[in-house]
Amino acid sequence: MSDEAGPLALVIGGGSGIGAALAEAYRSQGTPTVTWDIAGSHDVACDVTEPDAIDDAVGVTRMRWGVPTFVTVTAGVGHAGLLTEAEPDAFDRVMRVNARGPWLCMRAWVGATQDQGTPGSFVAVSSVSARLVDRSMGLYGASKAALSMLVQVAAAEWGELGIRVNAVAPGVTRTPMLGPSATVDDSPWLAGVAGRTALGRLGEAGDIAQSIIALHAMEWVTGQVLECDGGLSLHSPINPRTSR
Repeated sequence: MSDEAGPLALVIGGGSGIGAALAEAYRSQGTPTVTWDIAGSHDVACDVTEPDAIDDAVGVTRMRWGVPTFVTVTAGVGHAGLLTEAEPDAFDRVMRVNARGPWLCMRAWVGATQDQGTPGSFVAVSSVSARLVDRSMGLYGASKAALSMLVQVAAAEWGELGIRVNAVAPGVTRTPMLGPSATVDDSPWLAGVAGRTALGRLGEAGDIAQSIIALHAMEWVTGQVLECDGGLSLHSPINPRTSR
């Protein structure tokens, strides 16, 4: 790919949800974009839990499109269950997809970015659950907390290479991970979430995509976890207006 085509964006997990919205947003503004995934519409098939698959996807991407300037890892898996009831295999799977996979993907591009000789920007999708305590969200929250820390350490280690590493932390966002009935009309829980959100609604995949694009463009920002939740995490369960 020639420099005249502009910077290349790579969306890992671009087949659905936030990743698909990000790829659409990039393409609508004329940014060449490549997507990796194992489901949905994608340019390169890649299972982020398999290091060999990641290496193969890097090779294919470099050969066909070049080295991306903006790398975003949106791939992830959900989980809900009390800690006493969750299976050890579930813990391993959630960590493998949500923390290990993004680390492997970003690490795989460090050398290629150096070969390119131009600065690069990596963004991973964490979650407000990385720091908020919710019953039944222990495994998911732990995996996202691990990812947030990996992002910060990577920023410290790779900054001297001209690579910025950040994360976005969405709140409750309307994606396939919420299930087919992800509407406030059909779910009292989601209606409650929307009511506790300062901006008065659930997040949309496009909201998070907008935040990711903005974060990639912030050339003096690295090692940060940007919470994009419409103000949901501002809510405290200790409400002085109702407490007795």
